[in-house]
Amino acid sequence: MHTKEEKLAAFERLLDIMDDLREKCPWDRKQTFDSLRQNTIEETYELATAISRHDMNEISKELGDVLLHVVFYAKMGSEKKWNFSGSPSDEPRDNFDIADVCNRISDKLIFRHPHVYGEAAAQNAEEVSHLWEQVKLKEKGGNKTVLGGIPDSLPSIVKAYRIQDKVANVGFDWEKREDVWAKVKEEIAEFEADPSEAELGDILFALINAARLYKLRPDNALEQTNLKFIRRFNYVEQKAREQGRALQDMSLEEMDELWNEAKKTEK
Repeated sequence: MHTKEEKLAAFERLLDIMDDLREKCPWDRKQTFDSLRQNTIEETYELATAISRHDMNEISKELGDVLLHVVFYAKMGSEKKWNFSGSPSDEPRDNFDIADVCNRISDKLIFRHPHVYGEAAAQNAEEVSHLWEQVKLKEKGGNKTVLGGIPDSLPSIVKAYRIQDKVANVGFDWEKREDVWAKVKEEIAEFEADPSEAELGDILFALINAARLYKLRPDNALEQTNLKFIRRFNYVEQKAREQGRALQDMSLEEMDELWNEAKKTEK
């Protein structure tokens, strides 16, 4: 692993490259906060995919792409011009640079870890989570309500988990995790009686609650199942191609047979 000096030198190199690109590259010079936003979302999902696949090489690569975006936004934040869509008459206020970004997150980390940098005590991760929710409500410019800090744009599964996790940290939770199954069964019965989006949402919310109580991440679980399905279906498609057949011409029973083959190969 690299020394701290080598890490700082690598980060300085990236900052220098960003300065060059913003000045000399027509594409980089043209970008705004708005134009980069979707790219940032895509890069974040690519990182999430690499993590799901436990691919350390890809994680390192995708982290670099995400870090580039952080540096890019900070560079634009330091410029004395409007870097959003539209052209207001006034220069932007509240400019910032990468030092401000680093210092703000450092200050936040110190403030949110009084058990490390202060007098508070927390012996395990659960106690830290409870402490965090209390600290966030006291934070200057922070959340004014328990659910106030949840971004509107979070994916639905992640948002449901965060909602449940936050209210649990203030005591709004099942007394025993096994109690959640009655709620899951109740919601399934209601969906069977009324198969609507609203009732389906209630089932999903209850299942996500169960996952949280059993220390499982529903988004990770679903992504692992997605990858497993893709892997097995690709096997079915490949075997059909080797037989000189199109999937559309195969019966469900024939595809099921190949599907079961795929499952056996995984074992």
